[in-house]
Amino acid sequence: MHKSRILAAAAIVAVSVTGGLTAASRNDHASAAVVWNEEFNGPAGTGVDSARWNFDTGGSGNGNNELQYYTNGTSNVAQDGQGNLVISLRQENPNNFQCWYGRCTYTSGRIQTAGKFTQLYGPIEARAKVPGGNGLWPAFWMLGDNLGSVGWPASGEIDIMEFVGRTPNTVYGTLHGPGYSGGNSVGGTRNLGAPVSNAFHVFAIDWSPDLVVWTIDGSEYFRATPASVRGNPWVYDHPFFIILNLAIGGPFPGNPDASTPLPAQLLIDYVHVSTSDTAGPVG
Repeated sequence: MHKSRILAAAAIVAVSVTGGLTAASRNDHASAAVVWNEEFNGPAGTGVDSARWNFDTGGSGNGNNELQYYTNGTSNVAQDGQGNLVISLRQENPNNFQCWYGRCTYTSGRIQTAGKFTQLYGPIEARAKVPGGNGLWPAFWMLGDNLGSVGWPASGEIDIMEFVGRTPNTVYGTLHGPGYSGGNSVGGTRNLGAPVSNAFHVFAIDWSPDLVVWTIDGSEYFRATPASVRGNPWVYDHPFFIILNLAIGGPFPGNPDASTPLPAQLLIDYVHVSTSDTAGPVG
């Protein structure tokens, strides 16, 4: 399960918004109920629930020339005993991990719910604190459950949150699908006017038939419909699974430098998936 794309930020079809709408202006539903949630309230040092999460491992670069090796150990993915899951990106020199460029310089973590939980529609959100620094690339995103049969980008990809340290005030929300992937993707951004890494934020989508709405802290900054994908297929009416990861390096975030604080940590307070009066849960 690779994030098989090189996301060129300058080529994203994006809408940058600094004002935005309030939570009341979102595509809210009359009723919603949480159908799947992770609160990460375990003891310090414990890993994730293997009945709910899988690890993606390896140092292939994931189609983006990323520099980290994803491990399946608690040194890179563990709860902190304070209600957070911590994905830690560490500098490893020397080490025994092999990456696409040789011996890996960094280790990190990437977890996902493929085969264990998928969802069609509804609000999906995480409260998280991203790390700041050149080259860092945390993400909260989803891939279609048919990835294994149709491949990427035909399966569809919904990036609920991406952040790169070289644009410290900006959060990205993006769709990738057939005919609009990589640098030709469809998405929007929100400039917070201050570093995103300064505080916890709630990153969310409200997803319904023919509509995906992105919000940060309840404020809408982008929405996409079938008209947004420029005559290409809209591939977001089937179940998707959830992914959390912290990457480093590659064309989109750029490479780290001496100013990059390491180890870097992505803190996730919770992940909530809800259903509403317009769609039911799957998986």
